[in-house]
Amino acid sequence: MNTVKGSQLRYFNVAHEAVLWKLAGLDEYDLRRPMTPTGTNLLGLVKHLGLVEAGYFGETFGRPNIVDMPSEQGVNADMFATAEESSGEIIEQFKQVWAASQALIEEFDLDHEGHVPWWGEAGNPVTLQRIMVHVTTEIYRHLGQMDIVRETIDGAAGMREGSDNMPELKPGDWAAYCERLETIASQA
Repeated sequence: MNTVKGSQLRYFNVAHEAVLWKLAGLDEYDLRRPMTPTGTNLLGLVKHLGLVEAGYFGETFGRPNIVDMPSEQGVNADMFATAEESSGEIIEQFKQVWAASQALIEEFDLDHEGHVPWWGEAGNPVTLQRIMVHVTTEIYRHLGQMDIVRETIDGAAGMREGSDNMPELKPGDWAAYCERLETIASQA
């Protein structure tokens, strides 16, 4: 697909694949545990991304919501998995939303219009292209968080499976690199 839509869809799909790769091989504890002072955790980010995408590719274009909103209400209810929610359910929900979004993208032209209710009249109407860019940007923003969280958990780093885009350094080389950066920082 060598079109604008094809290019956008490629980046959209690569982002989804990277999200799933960031979860691979981790146990329930590592998927759920808060890794920053604000509670950022991998499974919570996936839950959030699924809910956001469902809204933008569902309600915006008059489609039924294919995911349930969090049963727990309150601060950041979309940013963590409750004890009752399994990681498998949240990951499957993310995949279902992705598939529904792909179907909508394939159905309509980029100039197809929708309406984002929570943006008010100032930001509406919107085109499918604008929503694709908006959601793809949101996924990549949170992928940056996932990169750092995953590296903190077990040292796994990189863009995606088969293409980590990292220099080929041994663990000792990384330690020396970090020591160099620490020296530079302390001298600044």
